[in-house]
Amino acid sequence: MQLPAVIFGTSCLGNLYQALDDEIKRQILKEIFTQMEDVAVLDSAGKYGAGLALEVLGRELKRLNIQADQVIISNKLGWYRVPLKTAEPTFEPGAWKNITHDAIQKISYQGIKACWEQGCNLLGDGYKPQMVSIHDPDEYLSAAENESERNRRFEDIVAAYEALIDLRNKMETKSVGVGAKNWKIIRDIASVIDLDWVMFANSLTIYHHPPELLEFIDTLQRKGITIINSAVFHAGFLTGGNYFDYRFVDPLSEEGRYLFNWRERFFKVCRIHSILPAEACVRFGMSHPGIRSIALNTSKPERIKQNISLTSASIPVSFWQMMKAERLISDSFKYI
Repeated sequence: MQLPAVIFGTSCLGNLYQALDDEIKRQILKEIFTQMEDVAVLDSAGKYGAGLALEVLGRELKRLNIQADQVIISNKLGWYRVPLKTAEPTFEPGAWKNITHDAIQKISYQGIKACWEQGCNLLGDGYKPQMVSIHDPDEYLSAAENESERNRRFEDIVAAYEALIDLRNKMETKSVGVGAKNWKIIRDIASVIDLDWVMFANSLTIYHHPPELLEFIDTLQRKGITIINSAVFHAGFLTGGNYFDYRFVDPLSEEGRYLFNWRERFFKVCRIHSILPAEACVRFGMSHPGIRSIALNTSKPERIKQNISLTSASIPVSFWQMMKAERLISDSFKYI
């Protein structure tokens, strides 16, 4: 697959954590297409605002007169929009602001077909997702209460992928992939499904890069599977936030003390070499030669250009040497 260096997430279009004005959403998309020299890739999902992100995406692409050949849309399937019958959505309480629908999970052959049809309807005429996947299969599996139920849920995932492969075979979509926070689930799925691409989240980062994962990425590269890296800031913690992998970090806890100490030492090395922590995170996240693209999110139009520039930031060798000397990255990591 031919993809640009940066893929843009669209969760903000679904009002994740804050309800953005429509004009800001329009400016985000306008700036993406202003800054991208070629095709832009937009990563969305039926889960984002219970379909609101897809709805906004289709509407604003039309208003901006973006042609179908100027955009590649990735839709993560598995959540289906339903009427909102409670005070707030039940699928992720507190996460999505001012949305008027709820969502239910549908991971099965027929369920994914229904999610596909609904997603296309939300996007509207003229746009279809060229990249499709099952949304958060690792979370679906982790909800199992015992091994028997986990096996049944894995069968659900395989059936869901059969639906996606049918869509690919019928040329309704162009590629089938998988994205997950638990990279071992990606490995399990890749062992039984013919994938075109994978997207890692919170997995290969400057903070976390186990040898076992690197070996798996080597295998994917040899097979010619396109690799996308995402969530390289661990939900913003590595650039100064208070959430690590979407969980609030208590600085007084044992884990919190360790994480804050690691980050302060990381920031110190960045200051010595006059580079931004975000630059180091992105360049590390793209250092393995098998990684084609990195997925980045922002709710601020003015940061689009900066996010693109992160992929070409110049990082001196001395920075990586000091990171290894300080035991902040593994001494055996060979791609920097």
